[in-house]
Amino acid sequence: MPSAVRLREDYSAEELRTRARRSRDVSQSRRLLSLAAVRDGMDRAAAAKIGGMDRQTLRDWVHRFNASGPEGLIDNRTEGPKPRLSEEQLAQFAKIVEAGPDREKDGIVRWRRVDLKRVIVERFGVDFHPRYVGKLLKKLGFSHISARPRHPAQDEQIVEGFKKRMARPVCKGFFESADDQSAATYPASEDSLPAKMEIRALRSS
Repeated sequence: MPSAVRLREDYSAEELRTRARRSRDVSQSRRLLSLAAVRDGMDRAAAAKIGGMDRQTLRDWVHRFNASGPEGLIDNRTEGPKPRLSEEQLAQFAKIVEAGPDREKDGIVRWRRVDLKRVIVERFGVDFHPRYVGKLLKKLGFSHISARPRHPAQDEQIVEGFKKRMARPVCKGFFESADDQSAATYPASEDSLPAKMEIRALRSS
């Protein structure tokens, strides 16, 4: 069994107990009380039980106390790992997603997670798993539900004419009342194709 680590001499048992009473950190208070017991000459195993720890853990805290004093008995709380993309890079990424892909350059008409993974690597030098790219999109407020892609050769006038034709009743009695209404519309985003419309004709009785 290794010999007990000698406790630094500049704190008396009473001073340690006083600090334990004044501390707002419960864990620090327990450790101070264990060290106060050690200062009084108590067996290390028994002193460790006062702080709710084993002898080896008490030994580790003695090393911390000898090096940093009572402040060394406080748990080190970090803020967690540093984000791999800065706020500025996240803002740039959001603009890329909003703008959509370049069909000639990217070879696609809408983003997929695997495509955005490639974009992040090329632009920012960070390689994420596609699943995390999905979480990143959700964090930025993007939905995984997207409108149907727009064909690059699509004629806006033809689309508008189609919308107007579909807006007219196609038979007598169609949409006569709210109770018999059998159409549902699904709004799309402002920059996407017109909203999808599903129309189911009423069965004649």
